[in-house]
Amino acid sequence: MESYRIVSELTEQQISELTDLYQNEFWSHNRTQQDVAKMLAASDIIIGLVDECDRLIGFLRVLTDFVYRAIIFDVIVKPTNRNQGLGKTLLNSVVHHPQLQGVEYLGLYCLPEMVPFYEQWGFTAEIGEIQLMLRPHNPQLSD
Repeated sequence: MESYRIVSELTEQQISELTDLYQNEFWSHNRTQQDVAKMLAASDIIIGLVDECDRLIGFLRVLTDFVYRAIIFDVIVKPTNRNQGLGKTLLNSVVHHPQLQGVEYLGLYCLPEMVPFYEQWGFTAEIGEIQLMLRPHNPQLSD
């Protein structure tokens, strides 16, 4: 396994590499570099994994109030670096992050096949009657 280090900010080159990673995934393939840069600026916590050449090989971000709720988004590992434990490194980094230790609930969204992976850190799909609701942006809807 190659060496890597954790970063909390991304360089312009790493933002470009993150955009490339997003464009290879069904859930994020429409993201542009401009939007990714804007998203990063509004994220509360960024955890990136970079290789010895400072290339981005793994990433996740967190939105939080630092008291009650924190939501993990965009857990992603570069395809050529998968199956090396980097996803586990990302999750360990976030669940042990010093700024998140007092947060009541840490949550995330994932595909059903990823539930067993996240259960290793105590995440559960059993959340009672709570339902996720989304309102997509649709400029054709009038108020």
